[in-house]
Amino acid sequence: MAELLCTHSHLPLPIGISDGRNNSRKSSSSDNDSSSKVINRFENCQFANISERKAVNIEFTDLVYSVKQGRHKDEKVILKNVSGEFNAGNLTAIMGPSGAGKSSLMNILAGYRTKNITGPILVNGYDRDLRRFRKNSCYIMQDDHLLPHLSVEEAMMCSAHLKLAEKMSLREKEGLVDEILEALGLMATKKTRTIKLSGGQRKRLSIALELVNNPPIMFFDEPTSGLDSASCFQCVSVLKALAGGGRTIVCTIHQPSAKLFEMFDYLYMLGEGNCIYRGTIKNVIPYFHAQGCVCPPYHNPADFVMEIAAGECGDDKVVQLIMAVKNGKCEELALQDKVKAIKEGLEEGSEVKAVSNGVANGMASKNVDDEDLGMNNLDEKHNLMKCNGTTNGHVPNMSVNKLQNGGAKQYSQDGDGKEILTFATSSFTQFRILFLRTFTSIMRDTVSIFVRKYLQFSFLHDYALKDCFWVTELSAVCYCSLLSVIVPLEMAVFVREHLNYWYSVKAYYLAKTMADLPFQIIFPLVYGSIVYWMTSQPNDFTRFVMFLTLATQTSLVAQSLGLLIGAATSLQVAVFLGPVTAIPVLLFSGFFVNFETIPAYLQWLSYISYIGYSFEGVLQAIYGNGRESLDCDKQICMFNKPDMILKEMDVEGASFYVDFIVLCVFFVILRVGCYFVLRWRVKAQR
Repeated sequence: MAELLCTHSHLPLPIGISDGRNNSRKSSSSDNDSSSKVINRFENCQFANISERKAVNIEFTDLVYSVKQGRHKDEKVILKNVSGEFNAGNLTAIMGPSGAGKSSLMNILAGYRTKNITGPILVNGYDRDLRRFRKNSCYIMQDDHLLPHLSVEEAMMCSAHLKLAEKMSLREKEGLVDEILEALGLMATKKTRTIKLSGGQRKRLSIALELVNNPPIMFFDEPTSGLDSASCFQCVSVLKALAGGGRTIVCTIHQPSAKLFEMFDYLYMLGEGNCIYRGTIKNVIPYFHAQGCVCPPYHNPADFVMEIAAGECGDDKVVQLIMAVKNGKCEELALQDKVKAIKEGLEEGSEVKAVSNGVANGMASKNVDDEDLGMNNLDEKHNLMKCNGTTNGHVPNMSVNKLQNGGAKQYSQDGDGKEILTFATSSFTQFRILFLRTFTSIMRDTVSIFVRKYLQFSFLHDYALKDCFWVTELSAVCYCSLLSVIVPLEMAVFVREHLNYWYSVKAYYLAKTMADLPFQIIFPLVYGSIVYWMTSQPNDFTRFVMFLTLATQTSLVAQSLGLLIGAATSLQVAVFLGPVTAIPVLLFSGFFVNFETIPAYLQWLSYISYIGYSFEGVLQAIYGNGRESLDCDKQICMFNKPDMILKEMDVEGASFYVDFIVLCVFFVILRVGCYFVLRWRVKAQR
């Protein structure tokens, strides 16, 4: 009776997926056509080039998560003793109004939040080992962070080289990549750069990148965000098919349409930090009706449950639903549904005696008729990198007691029974792949290369000699400070890939440094060579080399500072902080004011101004080392003697080699500091 109150709750599901009502309502032809295109790709794709993975069930009990509200304020409890179980073979949706804690719950289950949490999290009945769990799971974020200058094929091959065993041949990896792209409908865009992909294609590519090593559990943060209705339907169809392969698919979703809502198998509903419903989608309306919440006719059931969770039906109703969940009402409804399915199966002559006995003994099992349970009932031939231990794409719901009695093996083991706790590839392989990827991205980023050249060569004017040297250093600072925006743009990609266990921080940072190093050396050398001869400097090879050495070293130090700022801050802050940091560095470099004229309490700034050391070294290279008097056309020339110039600029006691060594020290300190900032940034993300 309650089912009739929400007419929209009976919208058709994709072909091959049961709606839990014995297919009494047929899908419309338009939905069938669009969905079958996605499902058929998976059914025809066998993925023979990769081994199967053991299925994963997640269980959590009395989970509490709190955050501090300021330095001296009390803690705010986000999740309040929530419990639940997400099983393999299910497409699970976590829903709730803003502030209900759905994102916090998924981040905790995915291992992205590890502090201020109480309550056990079990994986296949065992306490979760976070490092092992991360190797067997992936987290696909709401924003599709992809390197814009790589093609779809190149991005996929990088993922394959980093996430698959090195013993696999190149041909096997290419075959696997083609199969995944074919399954996800991306073969037509194989040679297309990611910057030119549509929103739906970018989302599917993000899934494809993580699908390379066949993770048994996948987390999605708002997978339909920013997509149109057609792309949303296609994306959820992909997730449905992935769950049909035996994976545990968990995603947060915000107010889906009625059609998308019914494509999910399992709903975990949060309200005010508490669970107000956990169970199958088909039982949502009957359950809420039994609790006195009637869904109006022709109303989207997803909107209906969101309105209830937001308290639009009254706060007392939310409290009532919270207590109902704690009293086991959801489990009672699920048990009744399974008993009903067993009886119907017995009437049809199905061989479910073992299952019936299990339910009679209070043991929940997912080996019941999938059609009656609303599960993903794909064809048995469908083998989208199936997980081991599945039955028609599903694994049994293993209770803790059953597992303690020896019902399952440790989830963290691979097919050989050998635990693999490190990255799939060696550090050298990671460095090699990341170096080639970064170098390719830099070479294809024509805008960045143009900016680098323009910032340098735009300073080629007819300055006085010492002015020219200062402007030379200024151009390097401006050019390298702008590089602070490069790392923030890549930071999201780096964090996602590292937390999904692609590579180590060390390999990424070393590859990033080495790939960019040639450009940091070549451009200053070219620029310095032109400036030196255009300003009629001495025809002395030693002085010329000294000048180029300091120009290059200054560029490297400035770029290191830019990388440090970019790694420690966001994109918006880095763009502002980079040029601001250059102001005191330039002001106390010795060009504007001498050291003696600086107030005593500010003189320390001169010692940390790397431009000051560069300026001193350049002047020593040009005017020092016993240079002869300069030619002067005027009768009275105050600065025709190099010693007078050095004395006037207060650098007569400086040493070129000391300045060079100090710049090298700056370079090492900033580079090492940037590495530890990256490590801290990754740790902060967790």
